[in-house]
Amino acid sequence: MTKEAGRGHALLVGAGILCSRLFGLVRQRVFSHYFGLSDAADIFSAALRVPNFLQNLFGEGVLSASFIPVYARLLAQHKQEEADRLAGAIFAILALIISVIVAVGVLATPYLLWLIAPGYTGEKRELTILIVRILFPGTGILVWSAWCLGILNSHHKFFLSYAAPVIWNVSMIATMLLFRHLDANRLIVYLAWGTVLGCLLQFLVQLGPVLKLVPNLRLRLDTKSLHVKQVGGSFTNVVIGRGVVQISAFVDQAIATLLGSGAIAGMTTASSINLLPVSLFGMAISASELPTLSRMAGDHVDEEVAAKLSTRLNNGLERIAFFIVPSAMAFFALGNVIVAALYQSGAFTAKDSYYVWAILAGSGVGLLASTFGRLYSSTYYAMRDTRTPLRFALVRLAFTAVLGLASALIMPKALGISMQWGAVGLTASAGVAGWIEFHLLRRGMNKKLGATGIPLSLMAKLWTAAGVAACAAGVVEHYLPAAGPIVTAVFVLATYGVIYFAVTFMLRIRTCTDVVGKLLRRVGLR
Repeated sequence: MTKEAGRGHALLVGAGILCSRLFGLVRQRVFSHYFGLSDAADIFSAALRVPNFLQNLFGEGVLSASFIPVYARLLAQHKQEEADRLAGAIFAILALIISVIVAVGVLATPYLLWLIAPGYTGEKRELTILIVRILFPGTGILVWSAWCLGILNSHHKFFLSYAAPVIWNVSMIATMLLFRHLDANRLIVYLAWGTVLGCLLQFLVQLGPVLKLVPNLRLRLDTKSLHVKQVGGSFTNVVIGRGVVQISAFVDQAIATLLGSGAIAGMTTASSINLLPVSLFGMAISASELPTLSRMAGDHVDEEVAAKLSTRLNNGLERIAFFIVPSAMAFFALGNVIVAALYQSGAFTAKDSYYVWAILAGSGVGLLASTFGRLYSSTYYAMRDTRTPLRFALVRLAFTAVLGLASALIMPKALGISMQWGAVGLTASAGVAGWIEFHLLRRGMNKKLGATGIPLSLMAKLWTAAGVAACAAGVVEHYLPAAGPIVTAVFVLATYGVIYFAVTFMLRIRTCTDVVGKLLRRVGLR
């Protein structure tokens, strides 16, 4: 697999994710318009996180790390029938596990809520329990969507699997528009059912193409197969690792429920923006590289293979940094412009925009670390090492809990500010924990492959370019005549993007010159 092919695959993943995230932003804008940062918004945001634990625990990241390396290796060896049997066995096993967990989860929801939303009481708690119970089966279906993604990605069919969530977002948007005349508490109940419908449609839209790629699919609980055991061995470690990450997120959520009305909704709104660059660049590159890295790693990593993996990893890190550094700078310096343009409408006020900006700036602290960490983890998984990322995820959990409690519950009191602002400390402290995890991942990988990472000189150039661009955009924002949030964002962010690309091009940053070169060739100027 050539570098150009790898970039092409990353582009397809990025295009699919972009479609999905754009519709996700539209969904969040409609949601914010009707709910703002109200109690109803808190309820739905918290409820959606509970069953999403199931999706994240058994879904895309876990299956990608455990299933794709084995399945893709069988395809590379032209063992189609064995690959098909593996796919069928994994689906059957997942169906059994998920069915049991969903049933138990629906029954145990009241007890789960004491753990993840201790600040919710009375009617707010009861309504959250109802929404969680409605959502549980739908998010179980999303695990099957992740199985489809594993099949499609292994066959280098990247676009559909990452664009499929568009239909999930459309279902939610349509539900809110159709039942907008209802009061907020009744509307979120209908929205929960619309979410479940979207989950089913997302799975079905991928199923047809998958069945064509797996012509000999048989759903059998074959736990004795060597390949199934290989997936299972990795699966267990990755599930625990993902579980640790999800527990970390739930620790933050549990703390946020103690910070007053609007904290959970504000963090969810900020997350919808924060996840855009993470998904477009971190996830896109990591997901597209995993099948290729798995083929390169093979069954044994010698010095020659290690050198190839190191080169591939470093190239991916450079591409990630080129886009994530300006994203983080934009969150710090221009977050108010971004949030207002996306969500300031209806019940979502200018005051809400500044609050979400502060949370978004906090999330920018760990943005680069989390995206780098995804690619490092994918490299570990390609080498069939799932234990190392697990150990470091446990370290991250410990730091997240300790720093989160201190930042959210102690710092606001010490500074004499509203407890609601503890949400900013939560996102920033999670970022610090992310940097610790990334450092450990890189140090461990360096022992396996030799020196990896990005030169400090390149990082200095990227941050300088982003800083210059932010200053120019700030000047435009200051002198721009009064206009609506969207018009302001168009001029300010356009200035930011153009200046960043211009400075990085003058500094001869390789990723920038490659992008500009491709654009010039497309329009026939080179």
